[in-house]
Amino acid sequence: MAAEAQGIKQFYIGFILEQAGFFEQAVKCYYSILVHFPGVVGWTYWQTPWYIGPVAVNKINYILRHHPELGMKLEGAEIKIANSFDEDVRNDVTICNPGRLIKASPKELIPRGLNLKRMKVVQRRGAGHVQLVQYENGHWQLLVDGEPFPVRALTYAATKVGQSPDEGTLGNWMEEDLNLNGKADGPYDAWVDKNANNIRDADEPAVGDFELMRQMGVNSIRVYHYPQKANKELLAALYQTYGIMTIMGDFLGAYTVGSGATWYEGTDYTNPEHQKNMLAGVEAMVNQFKDEPCILFWLLGNENNYGVANNAKTNPRAYYKFVNQAAKLVHKLDPTRPVALCNGDALFLDIFAQECPEVDIFGANAYRGKEGFANFWLDVKEKAGKAALITEYGCGAYCEGKVSSYAEEAQAEYHRGNWDDIAYNMAGFGQGNSLGGIIFEWLDEWWKAYEPARHDWKGQFYGPFPDGFMHEEWLGLCGQGDGSKSPFLRKLRKSYYAYQQMWNK
Repeated sequence: MAAEAQGIKQFYIGFILEQAGFFEQAVKCYYSILVHFPGVVGWTYWQTPWYIGPVAVNKINYILRHHPELGMKLEGAEIKIANSFDEDVRNDVTICNPGRLIKASPKELIPRGLNLKRMKVVQRRGAGHVQLVQYENGHWQLLVDGEPFPVRALTYAATKVGQSPDEGTLGNWMEEDLNLNGKADGPYDAWVDKNANNIRDADEPAVGDFELMRQMGVNSIRVYHYPQKANKELLAALYQTYGIMTIMGDFLGAYTVGSGATWYEGTDYTNPEHQKNMLAGVEAMVNQFKDEPCILFWLLGNENNYGVANNAKTNPRAYYKFVNQAAKLVHKLDPTRPVALCNGDALFLDIFAQECPEVDIFGANAYRGKEGFANFWLDVKEKAGKAALITEYGCGAYCEGKVSSYAEEAQAEYHRGNWDDIAYNMAGFGQGNSLGGIIFEWLDEWWKAYEPARHDWKGQFYGPFPDGFMHEEWLGLCGQGDGSKSPFLRKLRKSYYAYQQMWNK
């Protein structure tokens, strides 16, 4: 009875079968999309096109990798949607090879990596203890002190319940010391509420987020050098004591930060004054941190191409030209490290490819569902020829109408699937251009639904999440309990332990 095209209906029939545990039937259903509806288009909450064909390919591969007992694999399937990096579906061209489902033993389904040590390095970005290299087979890898460094990162902020950037009350987690012991609260004084009673019991000592992240297997965090002041000494200690590096970012005018524009005016990437202000911010960041061994690489922007308080969406070519100008400046100031862009998914990837030769890594904030990122790796590889990084991914630990244990397991399953896809496409496997990913985020932030003293249950928008909604206040791998012991209390969720298992193999 749904109004959508038949291919969309077919996808959801497959989804229902998958959720019900009928995995073989779900695979067949998804495969029928490859044959009959490869170019069908759905629409997201944001009214951006959603291409079902590549998602169906990803669904099939995900199911078959996780259910080797089915004894099948998908061979030769590939769906490309030419001209898909804008929002105009009228110019799309679908190129499809549905491949075929063939019998395979469980042993055949185990991914087998290539021996990269036998391969010649044909390209090298960076000249210090951090280098980005490309091998003769086209695969990319990040190296730190000559050793492979898969980015196992997260966005970190120990935000106190009740604080909000919208109300101008957001504190600086690098400096906040509410218990007056001379140490930053979240990094050093956080404790784990083992029995979830919102009381610090005798067997719950202060352990600190830095140590908890180290135990989880985190090797880097993502921060921005402003508008909150970045504490160089604290980040140095994070590296020296816990072995965790820092991805240092500049907003590049996102939300008007650094451009000098008002919110209603918005950052204008053709405005010489705005450009001057942003480049001055980039220069200040690099000069302040370039001599610090804790810095992994530089990150420009934060999904500016979505056009929130800027004109990057209406004038994308001007935006990406400016990104290239900023990246060129970074390389001039610090030739020892790579430069990455934080894009909003793959929107305008084609324009990025044309205008940003100075950018070494194409990073994207992407929330595409528990199976991973579909054609993302292939698109970046073929369109831009760059190394790729997921700069944000995650899922809320709340599901409408479900108990918290169910929601936590759904969040953990989402994260397992996303990391599986990230790892499957690293050098030696898959498309070979994945450098890793940055989880969003470490700790629940209660201000996201604009009521900072209340942990809201409402979903902000529709999306590929367990109950169909993005719950931005529940994205943390850790919760803050009832909020009364914020910013110290940590309720470690199942997703935390899932990463501890995956990242400490």
